[in-house]
Amino acid sequence: MNPALFNNIFTIADQNSFHMKMLEVFHYQAENNLLYKEFIDYLHIDRNSVSSMTDIPFLPAEFFKNHKIVTGNNPVAMVFESSGSTGISASRHYVADIEIYRESLIRTFRLFYGDPAEYFIAALLPSYTGRENSSLVYMVNNLIEISAFPHSGFYKNNIGEMLTNIETAREKNRKILLIGVSFALLDLAEKYSPDLSDAIVMETGGMKGRRKEMVREELHSVLRKGLKVEKIHSEYGMTELLSQAYSEDGGVFYCPQWMKILIRDPQDPLSVISTPDRTGGINIIDLANIHSCSFISTGDLGKIHKDGGFEVLGRFDNSDIRGCNLLVE
Repeated sequence: MNPALFNNIFTIADQNSFHMKMLEVFHYQAENNLLYKEFIDYLHIDRNSVSSMTDIPFLPAEFFKNHKIVTGNNPVAMVFESSGSTGISASRHYVADIEIYRESLIRTFRLFYGDPAEYFIAALLPSYTGRENSSLVYMVNNLIEISAFPHSGFYKNNIGEMLTNIETAREKNRKILLIGVSFALLDLAEKYSPDLSDAIVMETGGMKGRRKEMVREELHSVLRKGLKVEKIHSEYGMTELLSQAYSEDGGVFYCPQWMKILIRDPQDPLSVISTPDRTGGINIIDLANIHSCSFISTGDLGKIHKDGGFEVLGRFDNSDIRGCNLLVE
């Protein structure tokens, strides 16, 4: 394979260069990822006839629960594993080149928020910090390591110390980022109600059985009031992805140049909806997944706006994803 294939992923500048690189990655993976190749053959799709993103078959994310999805023969450097729910198998992402993940997450953060070295970063991820193979923990830990502020780090029971360090960062005119799972941010809002009006507060989703699920609008309304901020930022990522999307307000996410969202017809898992603001299943192209699979069909329900931003509206239930299940079987 031409090394420029993955070296140039992060230099994509426009739709035309994305399209060209996407097709190059597709043909590489269709030939060198044995599981993806078998999946394409099962669907009776001629790989050589694929010429646009709507022609590409998207591998159901469920495959990451039961298969080792790799492209090529590179040794595995790290395995990311999802937390999984009770009775549900965890997804595993076999990562051949961890530097691609680092490059993706740092470039994306800089694209939306600037240099992480300029931030005091506090993480409230109590359900994740004990899991060394969590991609979210790895992501946040890398940002913390770049942060030049000595007290950046993970906080769990030492909330008072975190709030003191936030005040210190504020006095030093340091940018402040508080990133956390939903239930931990709600606990902070209810028990402490700190004034974080000059901070970026970012939720990564996830009640993890600690609280009843809330729609995003309700969650953000409670957090805005309890943390005294005008808006709540969000991060959208998955164990199966090496890239993230960010929302700076209102749950509308935007991707870096090497990542793209498509919406599939909920009644036909192989058909893509081209009309904006139509609700359907979220398909993801993540070219950073060069050594696994860059074309993933998720269980998330969403829609794309005319400006390219997308919303996540929920999850398919078992009946909704039966078409996808048939493909898995």
